[in-house]
Amino acid sequence: MLSKKTLIIACCIFFSNTIHAQITVVKENEQRAFPKNMPAGNYSGIAHIDGNEYAIVSDKSEKDGFHIFNIDIDSISGEIINVAEKAFLGDSLYNGDCEGIAYRRSTATFFICREADATIVELDSTGKITGLSLAIPDVYKHDMGNYGLESLAYDDEKHLFWTINESTLACDGKRASSTNAVRNILRLQSFSDDLQPQMQYAYMMDAPTIHSKSSEYAMGVSEITPVGGGRLLVLEREFYVPKTKLGAFVQCKLYEIEPNESLAIMPDTPVEKMYFLPKRLVHSFTTKLNIFDRSLANYEGMCLGPTLKDGSKVLILVSDSQNRYRGILKDWFKTIVLK
Repeated sequence: MLSKKTLIIACCIFFSNTIHAQITVVKENEQRAFPKNMPAGNYSGIAHIDGNEYAIVSDKSEKDGFHIFNIDIDSISGEIINVAEKAFLGDSLYNGDCEGIAYRRSTATFFICREADATIVELDSTGKITGLSLAIPDVYKHDMGNYGLESLAYDDEKHLFWTINESTLACDGKRASSTNAVRNILRLQSFSDDLQPQMQYAYMMDAPTIHSKSSEYAMGVSEITPVGGGRLLVLEREFYVPKTKLGAFVQCKLYEIEPNESLAIMPDTPVEKMYFLPKRLVHSFTTKLNIFDRSLANYEGMCLGPTLKDGSKVLILVSDSQNRYRGILKDWFKTIVLK
């Protein structure tokens, strides 16, 4: 008889083989930093407003709110030409550990995901709190703080908000580490325009690639982004730092998923009864820190940017540099061109 763990993995692999390919990568552009035009930060989420304007959150801001950045992108290559801060807008909230941001055009309002207390609150176009918030299911509120709600996006086409926890919730088992080879089991949640919860889905991450002790380690989903037709791109991120620091790396994997109501679960569904969303690897890349390579970038924010002249889309990623840690890390931006 197959074990529960074997059944779970087999189920995941089965569905992975049945998803229809949709998104393809045309080009991966080199990452770039613009230290003279923007303050050092802990940038963790990004949302496209209009034109070259974007809203970006930092998970260690003195005050909860969002930065307005102008990001100029070449209309043919999709490469970033320039990034510059325009303003910071916030209100009276503090210490929220802001990890994700979404912009809803129909109301011209912003929603910020606060990992510290597992809330997602609405702010108006001036950064003021409206008093509205998403009705978060209780299952997420038992794991507030690190590894809780990490991502946030709004699908203009389907009129749905999406969020997902970064790592496995306590009720769902062990979390991945650099030594245990555990695959994180996450809960993807949608919300309608009335801010009420809709469908919840189970998502299984890949197993860690590293199998040794670490100084710092983070394995989780750091962002999700709608890409049309009800599909989402999921950013799986493995961040490994050895005690010597040299040899650190961040591996990023972009998976395409298409949530289907037939695979929905309930907040109280145990792991052994979960059906996992099918996923298809779209792209992967690795940044490093060693003697010859200082490209290390912990990408935590992601959104779709402009449409290029040939009709392809630009995916924009922003990294968390820990305030440009010790002058080694940078506030990297990266674009990937999608068809």
